[in-house]
Amino acid sequence: MPAVGCGDPHRRGGWYLPAVARGDAELESVDIIEGLYIRGGPHVEVINLLSFHGGVVASWPTSRVTAKTVVDALVEHWRALGLPTYAQFDNDAIFQGPHHHRDSIGRVTRLCLSLGVTPVFAPPREPGFQAAIESFNRRWQAKVWARAWHDSLASVQQQSARYVTALRRRAAARTDTAPARRPISPAWTLDLQTPPRGVLIYLRRTTERGAVHLLGRTFDIDPHRPTR
Repeated sequence: MPAVGCGDPHRRGGWYLPAVARGDAELESVDIIEGLYIRGGPHVEVINLLSFHGGVVASWPTSRVTAKTVVDALVEHWRALGLPTYAQFDNDAIFQGPHHHRDSIGRVTRLCLSLGVTPVFAPPREPGFQAAIESFNRRWQAKVWARAWHDSLASVQQQSARYVTALRRRAAARTDTAPARRPISPAWTLDLQTPPRGVLIYLRRTTERGAVHLLGRTFDIDPHRPTR
């Protein structure tokens, strides 16, 4: 059964993951910016990433974000810097999977489990859990999108790369003291046909009846109620 947690999002960030709160494990939050338009050109969507302890940022502007582009971005990032213990997402189907069928999970979740990274899904409609990455989204839009005139996707990507490089340089001392990361094995490949193994963490509020709805099921916290 998936792990389910809930609590006050205004407490110190990461409190719901004890190893992160102690400073023993790194968590990376991932989010998407949508609704950007280049006049006369393509739409722009952005995958953004921020690490909790190390302050590492990453950004991938593209014309359309899909589960595959997120997987490709995360593999690129984690090959370069190593694996965090946790990766946190909101409940967009790109991250979770479409859940057309009960107990189904998506490509991004399978990637995390394949690499031994625990995916964490923030509570729906509770922005406090995603406050740090949402703040980075706003800064990215102010410093990259709004600061210069962009006539192409390449222009956005170049400006974003300069901004990310500057932020990483500024956070270098903090990054050096962050929890250690594991390297990806050179022999690793993503096989989406392999049955997934590992832990999924869903942060959820229970209903008034003490139930939690996820993965196409209803989980009753009361052990005497049958699971449907």
